[in-house]
Amino acid sequence: MAALPQSAPGLAGEINPLNRPHGYVAMMHNGTAMIVRAVLVCAALLVLPLAPGTAQAASDSGSSGLPVPRFVSIKADRVNVRAGPDKDHDVAWIYTRVGWPVEITAEFEDWRRIRDSDGTEGWVYHSLLSGKRMAAVQLKSKTDLAPLYVQPDAHSAVTAQLQFGVLGEVKSCTGSWCRIAGGGFDGWIEQNDLWGVYPGEKIE
Repeated sequence: MAALPQSAPGLAGEINPLNRPHGYVAMMHNGTAMIVRAVLVCAALLVLPLAPGTAQAASDSGSSGLPVPRFVSIKADRVNVRAGPDKDHDVAWIYTRVGWPVEITAEFEDWRRIRDSDGTEGWVYHSLLSGKRMAAVQLKSKTDLAPLYVQPDAHSAVTAQLQFGVLGEVKSCTGSWCRIAGGGFDGWIEQNDLWGVYPGEKIE
């Protein structure tokens, strides 16, 4: 696999799916933890290097009038990221992970400037982004596990332990808890343990 471009800081290391190990979901059964490999845990964006230092891709639609910043998700399995909001800019890297959450930080005509979980920014074309809310487990350490509860209550039963990078669809958020669902899991997780939702944000 090709090395990441040196001009795209932050794409290597913890967030880079090329370097990140496959994640696991630790399912709780009769008090015993069973480790189940989560295929979607490689939820990080696979980044392929192209021309150094530019970007293309897509988001939402013309000047949308929607709030900025806001979270969306990668819609296509190949999304070019450019350094500026037009196709004259070279492609710096490519997202190949459908559903990965990104934050729109600016809009220019049909282009959206997006930021990913490691703070890297670039411009994508609006139609390549989806309004579907997705979130990835984001912990202080990649070795930590985030408990998934039956109810939005730390005293309720734990149904799974989610590893850093596990990706799930956001079903609802109370402002401090979110219900997320993915391959083999569905439950409540503390909102601060997710990338793809804002602290205190409520989603119904």
